[in-house]
Amino acid sequence: MKLNMKSVRLATLAGVAALALGACATSTAYGPAEPGGRYGYSEQRIQNDRYRVTFAGNSITSRDMVEMSLLLRSAELTVQSGYDWFSTVERATDRDTRFYTTPDPFYYDRYGPYWSPRWRFYRRGYWSPFDRYWMDDYDVRQVDRYEATAEIVMGRGAKPAGDPNAFDAREVIDNIGPRVRM
Repeated sequence: MKLNMKSVRLATLAGVAALALGACATSTAYGPAEPGGRYGYSEQRIQNDRYRVTFAGNSITSRDMVEMSLLLRSAELTVQSGYDWFSTVERATDRDTRFYTTPDPFYYDRYGPYWSPRWRFYRRGYWSPFDRYWMDDYDVRQVDRYEATAEIVMGRGAKPAGDPNAFDAREVIDNIGPRVRM
């Protein structure tokens, strides 16, 4: 059986597209952010017992998962530094929202896909009857990406009673660790 080059290229392109789509369709795994990368955790030491911790997720990672990953990293950092508990001094979650608009690839009207007598308003203030995109069917997709940041202070011994921002580091690891995708 003889394969022509066009079908080989088409099959290769389809395979590469499937792999790329499959790789993009997963949420951010818990792990350190690559140097120059956008997703994962990072920390910056401010003092011996104070850090700024950040976790950034991709567009598939939920806000809940981003915040749990931030708490898990804070707890792991506390235990690695030889402390027992941490308290969040400052904590924020930012949402980056983007809208993507694509025309419907299956939209045709009675004049065909390229020309139709439609009216379109231009910002310069006049109308054009020959604009192909006026009133076409568009798909609008909203994409949210979350990034959580906290400044934590660590301590030894029992966590302060009555402080709602204080967490026992080992309890956080035991309770949240199994729920975060590694």
